[in-house]
Parts: sequence; C-alpha cells; structure tokens
Amino acid sequence: MRILLAEDEVTIAVTLTDALEGAGHEVVHVADTASALEQLASSKPECVITDIRMPGAGGMAVLARSKELDPARPVVLVTGFATVDQAVEAMRLGAANYVQKPFRNEAIVAMVETFARVKSLEDENAGLRRELAAAQGIEGVVGASLAMQQVFGRLRTVAPTDATVLVQGESGTGKERIARAIHSLSPRAKGPFVAISCAALPETLLESELFGHEKGAFTDARKERRGRFEMAHGGTFFLDDIDDMPLALQVKLLRVLQEREIERLGAEAPVEVDIRVVAATKVPLRLRVSEGRFREDLFYRLDVVRLVLPPLRERTGDVPLLAQHFLARQAAGRALSIPRAAMAALERYPWPGNVRELEHAVLRAVSLSGERTELALEDLLPDDPRWKSLAESAVREANEGVRPLREVLHERERTEIQRALAATGGARMKAAELLGISRKVLWEKIKEHGLGEEGEAEAQA
Repeated sequence: MRILLAEDEVTIAVTLTDALEGAGHEVVHVADTASALEQLASSKPECVITDIRMPGAGGMAVLARSKELDPARPVVLVTGFATVDQAVEAMRLGAANYVQKPFRNEAIVAMVETFARVKSLEDENAGLRRELAAAQGIEGVVGASLAMQQVFGRLRTVAPTDATVLVQGESGTGKERIARAIHSLSPRAKGPFVAISCAALPETLLESELFGHEKGAFTDARKERRGRFEMAHGGTFFLDDIDDMPLALQVKLLRVLQEREIERLGAEAPVEVDIRVVAATKVPLRLRVSEGRFREDLFYRLDVVRLVLPPLRERTGDVPLLAQHFLARQAAGRALSIPRAAMAALERYPWPGNVRELEHAVLRAVSLSGERTELALEDLLPDDPRWKSLAESAVREANEGVRPLREVLHERERTEIQRALAATGGARMKAAELLGISRKVLWEKIKEHGLGEEGEAEAQA
C-alpha cells in the first residue's frame, strides 16, 4: 500500500517508516503541510498518516484536502495534544482513526493492514462488477467462461430464425432463462412467451393444459378453455422437462410440430397455431429413446438445433460473477460484499443444484446478514458438511496468502488460448474454431489476457 506519512518529528518518522516498509508498504515521508498537500496530488497515496501539529496549516488541512481528492482514502490523524473537541471534529471530517502519541508502531501497522485488506476486497468487488457488466450480454444471462461464450454464440445465431431448439442441461442450469433469451432476440419478441413443465402435472391435466378443451369434453369442463399452445400463438412456447412427457402426448406433440395445428379435447376441427417451440431436457433425449421412453421421430423434430448448458461445476470461473449478480439483485441497494475466503469456497464447491443453488445460497446469506456489511461464510450453505470443510480451508489459505482459484482459472484460460494459437500457427479464425468460440470472443479474450502479437509469438515459441 502506498502511504503518505506527514510527520515533523524525525525519530517518530524514521521508526514508523521502517515498521511500515518492513511490512511491505511503500512510504513517502514529508515534514510539513505544504509538502503533504503537494504529495496528495502527485504521488496519489492509498493511505495518509498525518500529525495534526506541524509546520503550516497542519493535519486537519491535510485531512480536508485528502477527502476532497479521494473521499474513500483512509486518513489517520496523530497528535501529542489530544482533546475531545479535536477528535470529534476529525471524525466529522472523515478521519479513519485518531491516535495519541506516544503510540506503538505495531498498532499503526496493524491499522494499515486492515485498510489494505478492505481496499483489496473493494478492488476485487469492483473488478467483479465490471466483469459482470461485460458478461451480461444476453437477457441477464451471466457467463464469461469459454463454455458459456460458446452457448451465447450459438444462441445469437439461432435466435433470429424460427428453428426448433432443444436445450439440454442439468436441473438448475438456467434452461428457461436461455429459452427466454432466444425469444427476446427473435422476431417474435413482441409476442407471448408461454412456458409449461411436463413434469409438474399428471397426464390428464397436462393434456388439457397443452391443448385446451371444449365445453362438456369431460365432467368438469363447464366452459371452453384455450390451451397453452393457443396462448403462445405468434410467440414462443417453452416445453420444460420434455423428457418426462408421457408417450401418448408425444404423438400429439409430433402432430403440432408437423402440421402447426392442435385439436382441443372434444373439438371436431383443428386450430392453427403459429408458434416457435423451445424444449428443454435434463437428460440426453437419445438416452430416453434407447430406453423406449421417448419417440425417435419426435426426438428428431425437436433436435433441430441443440444448446447444451454446462453444469456450474464446469464453469467455475463464472461463480464469482454469478454470486455478485445475485448479491446485487438481493441486497436492494445495501453496501454488501462477499469476503474473499467465502468467494474462494464458493468457487470450489461442486454445486449439485447448479446456478439455482448458488442463487438460493446468496439469498439465504443476505437474509441473515442483519446490519453487517459482509456476508457470513457460515450462512451460505449451513447444512452441507462439504461446505464447512471448504470454508475452513478457504479461510486458512486466505490468511496464508494463497491465490484465489479465480486467478488460477484465469491463467489456465490464457494457456488454452496460447495452445490454440500455437496449434494453428497464430491463425485466429482456426484457433477460434479449435476452441469452439467465435472469432469476436477470441479477439476479446486475446485482448483481456494481453496476448497481442507478442503473446502469439510466445505461443508459437
């Protein structure tokens, strides 16, 4: 941390400088007010320690000017003539602390270490917010990892068409969000988006929900009712958990996809529907076909364009972005942050419930945060024994200065890009194809990792 020390007593200045530099900080020492004011602008310190009484206007002037230039910069006032009024005024002007001489250098060093940790956390959170803004390119779907960039690239390509899309991914990976993104980027965006889960209703009710019924079609059919297919006319119909659709209804769905018309229960004539179908499955549909639980002809009708969403455990680098996204949404304007140790543990947790589980974990911790400014590690996943072990390990490594996993993953991504460039002789188009991402995404990643011409040359070496 860069520290400006304004102190005219030589003995104090020398010993405190030695202590601070011994702890790894950079110290600029001045002995009068004018020099201190000059250094505030020129050296841009991250922390200021100033004596109140010294040649010139004194430390209160240094405090006031520092707050004008950088309100967030911590300023510690030191004095040998402390008064209650002076201390009150110092705090009113925004001093981080007020220390009376004589003091122990170790106490000042500990104070600065606290400021450094807070600044590091704030910088990291600010970086996450910038990454989050850059990663929210599609209808609030968050993901900067190469795996998600591949999904986004294919999504942007298929969305403007009317092709049927099959979204495959484990529970909680965000399949409905992807379906909504397809709808919002399509020419049907102004039309309705209608969704239904095939696993949520028994077969008889599901058929009525999908196709509707005429009055008197069955005992409780007291009036005519439109089904979900009709409600989606002119828009997009999302069939979630299509792998759980009963075989009898699969025949009717096949007819809808082939003829673009439906028959209400008890009706004598079909009704035309103009819909784009997006279906989602939590298991590979070809597996259901081999088990005899899904029609092969319907599978081919649905599997026109397939989007496979990776589980959260395979896109670990996105965990900090998603956590920050959910925190910002749930905190309702409060100044809440996620401690570094907690973030490291979040990155290492396997997330069997995927993105949905992470969202609920952040919501739980926010709800239990009370008046704190940081989420408590123990509140995120309190009932999972794996979490306790990860949390303890993350705290221990944070105290020992071990690098966060996100940094390691960032380096791994850089290495993969270098390898692709090396394998293609620096040809970016071929490298992008090898990585399974668009040329634009590769160009952005090359820029992010500082892999310009020098980086490509390094990759080829």
